[in-house]
Amino acid sequence: MLRNDKVRAARKTRGMTETLAPGTFSSRVKSVVPPVQNLDTAGRAVPNQACRKTAVAEHSENSNDGSPPKRTQRLGDFELKRKLGKGGMGEVFLARQTSLDRLVALKTLSKELAKREDFVQRFQREAKSMAKLDHPNIVKVYAVDTFKGLHFAAIEYIDGKSAQDWLDQLEKLEISDATHIALICAEGLRHAHELNMVHRDIKPDNILITSKGIVKVADFGLAKAMDEDVSMTQSGTGLGTPLYMAPEQARNAKHVDQRSDIYALGATLYHLLTGRLPYCGTSTLELIMAKERGIYPSAKSLRPDIPEKLDLIIDKMMAKDPAHRYKNCELLIRDLSALGLHSSVLSFIEGAEPVSVVLSGAQTVVGGMTNVSPTARTSKSVARKSRADSNARTQLATTPSRVWFVQFENSEGDPVVEKHSTGRILKMIAAGILTAKARGKATADGTYLPLAQFPEFTEAIEKQLARQTAAVRKEDLNSLYSKVAKAEANRHKWRTAKNFLRNLVGATSLIIWIGVILVVGGLLFVYGGELVKSAAGSLGFDLPADSSSNNSAGEVEQ
Repeated sequence: MLRNDKVRAARKTRGMTETLAPGTFSSRVKSVVPPVQNLDTAGRAVPNQACRKTAVAEHSENSNDGSPPKRTQRLGDFELKRKLGKGGMGEVFLARQTSLDRLVALKTLSKELAKREDFVQRFQREAKSMAKLDHPNIVKVYAVDTFKGLHFAAIEYIDGKSAQDWLDQLEKLEISDATHIALICAEGLRHAHELNMVHRDIKPDNILITSKGIVKVADFGLAKAMDEDVSMTQSGTGLGTPLYMAPEQARNAKHVDQRSDIYALGATLYHLLTGRLPYCGTSTLELIMAKERGIYPSAKSLRPDIPEKLDLIIDKMMAKDPAHRYKNCELLIRDLSALGLHSSVLSFIEGAEPVSVVLSGAQTVVGGMTNVSPTARTSKSVARKSRADSNARTQLATTPSRVWFVQFENSEGDPVVEKHSTGRILKMIAAGILTAKARGKATADGTYLPLAQFPEFTEAIEKQLARQTAAVRKEDLNSLYSKVAKAEANRHKWRTAKNFLRNLVGATSLIIWIGVILVVGGLLFVYGGELVKSAAGSLGFDLPADSSSNNSAGEVEQ
């Protein structure tokens, strides 16, 4: 017993830093911390719901006590802090990059996958491609390297929870929060799609929300770098998660495009809003067959307060035929932003930082990034939109954020009073929900004044009035052109009818005159001789007898 105590004391006084020998990494760390559930790229544990357990039975359900390792271990420039969990590719650790003094999530390859040279090359190739993604709403890849035969990738560490964690806690999100998350994810996907990268596994588990309320898309590509012989039921495969994946992805995961990500984002938005999955089955095959039928309860039928337009957008995102979905995320961002439902701050994050999601004409500013529509391609229009974007960002940056009491008429014409932040009111003005008739006050005991009298909203109201004036002028011109065209059409019709009547009258008159002439001529032919004799007798003239009649008389005398 005494000997054992001495051994433990000697080990305790031994140096805390130990360099790993090849092949000893996984076994040593496993002995320190038990395995956990499946993880996303940033090392977040993936919780499982009842339907997710039945549909994807392969998900691990072990727990992680989060205790730090007893010994500090290193992988080159990275000092391991503790094991975060285990995913489909390997293990994930919290580490500190000593050269830059920052925390990262270190994702390693398992021994089995590391033996396959083709997979290792693909892992490194896709990690380098992911490193090109530079967007505030996408989890970054810092490095990919090999240390004594162990392959790993250093990824941005997210101090927060996944959207799935919040769903498990809240059951469903507010409409403003769900549309906020969907918009920012769509902006991150748009950036990736421009670089010809498809996520293929969008789901609440892969949407991370920091402690400050910043939304980030995780697990971009690394977890899908599996070869074709890896089963779909293994966590983290290239086929994605059957609960959210598009039908065509289940048929052939290698031939998918950005519309598959839009489908998965639509299923995720549906889940965030309703707390339920659009499709559910007791097996993966049953789930895929249900998606092939394409029949699911609408989000509005499960949650009546969802606006009709938002419900239609979700249906378009989840259309069974890819040709019927949004062609790209830019069109999706345009329609979602136009609703004006998204919030600038996530309500369930205490102390969250406001994020600008402003619609400006054909240009959308989401999470600080600018998205220009495909129609604005000329240098003049791009310059004009850039100035508008700069003005919008300057206004948001210089406008202090506060809560206002706003009095306005809703879409049904009923007067309502609501509390909104400065950024939210600016978005509502841009979307046309609030007009110049709206009134506001900064305190509960203050006096309602027109929003245009507050410096924070003066410019936004003036721009709205300018747009309305231009629209009225355009409408007046269109109305004038319509009246001129209508008058010209009527004049043409009257001219045609008048000419027809004139021609008809002329033809009728000619026919009548011809008839009169024929009648008169016929009467003269039949009764002309008698009329002449009668007229001559009345005038006292003796007409010579007819030769034929004279001959007849002579014959009688003889």
